[in-house]
Amino acid sequence: MDLQVKGKVYMVAASSKGLGFGIARELAKNGATVCIASRTKTEIETAANNLREETGTTIHATVLDASSAESIQNWISEVETAFERIDGLVVNAGGPPPGKFDDFTDTQWDTAFNLTLMSAVRMIRGVLPVMRNAECGSILTITSVSIKEPIDRLLLSNVFRSGVTSLVKSLSNELASQNIRVNNLVPGRIDTDRIKSLDKSRAEIMGIPVEEAKAKNEASIPVGRYGTTEEFGRAGAFLLSPAASYITGVSLAVDGGLLKTVW
Repeated sequence: MDLQVKGKVYMVAASSKGLGFGIARELAKNGATVCIASRTKTEIETAANNLREETGTTIHATVLDASSAESIQNWISEVETAFERIDGLVVNAGGPPPGKFDDFTDTQWDTAFNLTLMSAVRMIRGVLPVMRNAECGSILTITSVSIKEPIDRLLLSNVFRSGVTSLVKSLSNELASQNIRVNNLVPGRIDTDRIKSLDKSRAEIMGIPVEEAKAKNEASIPVGRYGTTEEFGRAGAFLLSPAASYITGVSLAVDGGLLKTVW
């Protein structure tokens, strides 16, 4: 399938590795210019070099703090100045820490709010003027299966990623007449550093080896394994691309059948 992204410019947050990198890589493989960003300079520059070497396309790397309104706006302004267009945006940020209700202070709630929900608000708000001027655009958020089935000990993620999903659905209706699509990608257990960390945390709580904790999780997935960032990236690149021109307001699960909900 031709994704029709060649010559287009896509911004992908939190993309030095993991889910964001998977989407950036697939877009680059299909000829798009990709503007990647993450918190650590050495990591994002290494990711950019790897993508340039593999794909031969234009990769623009920026240091980004997704919890900072100023950092987000600087990234968007930098991309607009460099390329004079923004065809798509991937909203992504590292997950809040695990824990139960009694574990978190007001400060930790505020931090998670800024990192997870307000980063989405600010990134989308920042690119909309460019997309409205072009009368087209595609926005994709990355959340979690917790929007469908809350995950034990991931309270902060459960709450704020659900808020992002409501934002997506609301904006998809509001922006459809302006030819701007807004969708949500829902990862199940994709083999990333975040999942490795959660497996380690669960193993420590249960007093079992990490490998056993992972095996228990894999047993709950109908396809019997964790997903790869390549599989996730292909789904993300499709939703962002003109090939998905009649799809907006959806939350697509990439989870190997993990979710048991009908909708």
